[in-house]
Amino acid sequence: MFMRFFTELRQAKVPVTLKEYLMLMEGLDKMVIDRSVDDFYYLSRAALVKDEKNIDKFDQVFAHVFKGLERMGDDVTADIPAEWLKKLSDQFLTDEEKAQIEAMGGFEALMDALAKRIAEQKERHEKGDKAIGTGGTSPFGANGYHPEGIRIGQDKGRHGKAIKVWDKREYKNLDDQVELGTRNIKVALRRLRKWVRDGSPDELDMNGTIKGTSEKGYLDIQMRPERRNKISVLIFFDIGGSMDSHIKVCEELFSAARSEFKNMEFYYFHNCLYESVWKDNRRRHAEKLNTWDILHKFPHDYKVIFVGDATMSPYEITYPGGSVEHWNEEAGAVWMDRVANIYDHMIWLNPTAERHWDYTPSVGVMKQLVNDRMYPLTLAGLEKAMKELAR
Repeated sequence: MFMRFFTELRQAKVPVTLKEYLMLMEGLDKMVIDRSVDDFYYLSRAALVKDEKNIDKFDQVFAHVFKGLERMGDDVTADIPAEWLKKLSDQFLTDEEKAQIEAMGGFEALMDALAKRIAEQKERHEKGDKAIGTGGTSPFGANGYHPEGIRIGQDKGRHGKAIKVWDKREYKNLDDQVELGTRNIKVALRRLRKWVRDGSPDELDMNGTIKGTSEKGYLDIQMRPERRNKISVLIFFDIGGSMDSHIKVCEELFSAARSEFKNMEFYYFHNCLYESVWKDNRRRHAEKLNTWDILHKFPHDYKVIFVGDATMSPYEITYPGGSVEHWNEEAGAVWMDRVANIYDHMIWLNPTAERHWDYTPSVGVMKQLVNDRMYPLTLAGLEKAMKELAR
């Protein structure tokens, strides 16, 4: 059964190794958990899942191998250790409810009855005390009540008494195949971290206090600076024109970046970087900031991120006067080259699907200017981008 669990995780593209599997087996052999489905779930997830994006895939495989009634046909108890489920009943049921179960013939009889009723029942059933359905007192089904039940197809518990929760999946939105959201973006951005302790000591150093007290023989309270992410980020957002259709994902990126990077500065530009940028789009023509001043203000250890679809006429990048909004004395490519020479770590995030990049010549030009460090604004693309910035 456990080997099947391991192989199905591999088939689901969860990157588990034999070393991790053996570590799980060692934990079970040394009885580090109680004989509980929940405890085994958390132990196996901790041992086998190394990345948050794979938690949902893990949940699906776990449900299939250890809990999946819908994919097991008539043989409902084949892969479910009955002693685990029995142990759960001992934890959550009152003595009166246990007596009711014993009157039915015990836990084994309950599971046997479930298998028979699945085979017999051909249609939906509501109310009642026998069939698998909803809202009744049968020990099988959903939205009803029975002291020891098997919940089938109900998204959450109502009485907290069901021994099995067949379809609980809490980490769907961490899967790298789903649509981006602020939470997903935060998970990806957390890869760009460099923890340091500097500044004034304003946090209790528990280990230092314990060590100092034991050495000196009296209470020796020690303080330390709070641990902070030292990474500094400079983000340039393309705004307007073709970027209007990407406003939602850019807002989510901005929100996630503000919460993850305490030392972050941002500016706006249109299509390509030129001699000026701005902070407020409502006053973009009246309150422009000199790009040279920005590049001299922030030191070279800043991580620079450009966010834009790079969709424009190639002349806007390669020629003076190519801008569609004003006369630029120097080509946009000159300014991009200056940024690349000042900052060692620079990337471009493109919200357009990568499969469409080859159809837009300007995307290829911009990708070359950023030394091929252009990534799609997807979860997988963000992870690659953060690894590049962290180098």
